[in-house]
This record gives sequence, C-alpha cells and structure tokens, in this order.
Amino acid sequence: MQADKVTVTRLLKTARGQIDGIIKMIEEDRYCIDISNQLMSADAILRKANKEVIRAHMKGCVKQAFENGNEDEKIDELIEIIYKLTK
Repeated sequence: MQADKVTVTRLLKTARGQIDGIIKMIEEDRYCIDISNQLMSADAILRKANKEVIRAHMKGCVKQAFENGNEDEKIDELIEIIYKLTK
C-alpha cells in the first residue's frame, strides 16, 4: 500500500470509535436524527480514508505503470473504482 499508513490508520480508528459510539446510541434508544448525523460523520471519515488510499495509488502505482508502459490495467482499475464511487 502506497498511502500514508499513519494517516489512514488514524482515520480508520476514528471511524471505529464513532461506530462504537453509534452502537451505544442505538442501544440507548437515542434520537434518530442524532444517530443519523453520527452515521454520516463516520461515513465521511471512511470516504476520506478511501480518498487517501486512491490518491496514493494514483501517485505511486499508476505513475509507475505509466513509466513502465503497462498503464492499461491501472486505468481500468481506476475506471472501476470511479464507477463504484459514483453509484
């Protein structure tokens, strides 16, 4: 993995903490909108972590593939991930 492991790990641990908090909110029958806001917050952190992984992939793996002349596979990977992100 090309991404900054410290950054991605920190983001994922934050998301995990938020998800644990959301579970507790559900168990405590907290207000639906408060739970929804926390879900969106956790989702935003996961998206940020994913962006970091994809950014690093493009700057590392994809760049290297272009330098080595085998960029087609990496382009196809990026197209697939863009399709998934835009569903």
